Amino acid sequence: MSRLPDAFLKAPIAHRALHDMESGRPENSPAAIEAACAAGYGIEIDLQLSSDGQAIVFHDYDLKRLTAETGPVRQRSAAELGQITLKDGTDTIPTLTQVLAQVAGRVPLLIEIKDQDGAMGGSVGALEAATARALQGYDGLVAVMSFNPHSMIAMAGLAPDIPRGLTTCDYTQEDWPLLPAGTRARLRDIPDYDAAKACFISHDASDLDAPRVADLKARGAAILCWTIRSAEAEAEARRIAQNITFEGYAAKIPA
Repeated sequence: MSRLPDAFLKAPIAHRALHDMESGRPENSPAAIEAACAAGYGIEIDLQLSSDGQAIVFHDYDLKRLTAETGPVRQRSAAELGQITLKDGTDTIPTLTQVLAQVAGRVPLLIEIKDQDGAMGGSVGALEAATARALQGYDGLVAVMSFNPHSMIAMAGLAPDIPRGLTTCDYTQEDWPLLPAGTRARLRDIPDYDAAKACFISHDASDLDAPRVADLKARGAAILCWTIRSAEAEAEARRIAQNITFEGYAAKIPA
């Protein structure tokens, strides 16, 4: 089981990179990634799959919120996506390979692989394989995580030396209306931590007092959290979490 490097527990991690629409830095954009590197923050990014099997740095399944285009990301090729400009900026949608070349090991990179099954089930593999291919030979600090434990179980086979974690929360019906109640109840208990050979979780900051979080921390799991939006919320989260994923304010980097 790979251990999460200490660097992931030091500098705060910029959620979807250091994005700021007013400054022309859309989320997950090269501009936001460069700003995070320059500031010395860790970076969290999201991955979706292109129609030609490449790992694409983009949060949503659909293009509508973040671009002037519509329709699923996975119906476009990487080349086509690379021609689409992100709203409130001049950058286009990058591939993971492009982002790795940009970051070049300057700061830790936390990669969330978005669920491709649709219901946190086992219909995964293509995006995980694309991620593993892109990461081959990358010398910088990197870790992967997903809400879907099957994704991390797949990554354990594809790239066993890359630290893995689970993105976790309390799975309320309000926030996850499309997931069956049984699935939500199961995932709430984080039962797949060992099967994924995980070494950390990134847990919803509003639920850090959950007994299962304390149990995993006592067993040696690193505890990250999402998403912190103020210094006050950060101070509260750090009672339990060893590091934060943040946005919307200037988190302090420890000396």
